[in-house]
Amino acid sequence: MTEIDVYKGQPSAFWTFSLAVYGRAGVPPACLTLQDSSGVDVNILLFSLFLGRSGRALSATDIGAIVATVEPWRHDIVAVLRMARRALKEPPAPFEGPAIVLLRKNVKAAELEAERIQQEALCVNFPWDRAGQAEPDTARACAGNIEAYRAHLGTTFDEQAAGVLLAAAAATEIKGVSK
Repeated sequence: MTEIDVYKGQPSAFWTFSLAVYGRAGVPPACLTLQDSSGVDVNILLFSLFLGRSGRALSATDIGAIVATVEPWRHDIVAVLRMARRALKEPPAPFEGPAIVLLRKNVKAAELEAERIQQEALCVNFPWDRAGQAEPDTARACAGNIEAYRAHLGTTFDEQAAGVLLAAAAATEIKGVSK
């Protein structure tokens, strides 16, 4: 088992990239669209883009290994926290008031931390400089990685949402990784 240490003093290059991409206009709703309509794990989607921007192209086998590594955590931890957070948005009567608002805030923080831990697991198990194959055309790598993930899921992606993410990734610099 790989030990995950998310408290190394500074965030990983992947976490920094994810926050920068997610902070771009249109990205949060695009992520939600892909998550809710296509079953996308946003962390895997962002990791695919991170690796693409790092000059790494993923095969179907690579995507399968990435998904298999994090799926138990995503299913048993992240998705459960997300479901609880969403349920607390409109809790059943008589469960309302400041205590419920605080609980939802704490669940949201736990969900975010669980996602960060998942990202660390991805970085530890699939180092950016060894994952996939080298691809100097980062736009092609990003598009190919997204397509490999879509094919793995066996679904379609909302083209506009995928385009927003590809554009956001292309406009986001990778920091903390020397190519």
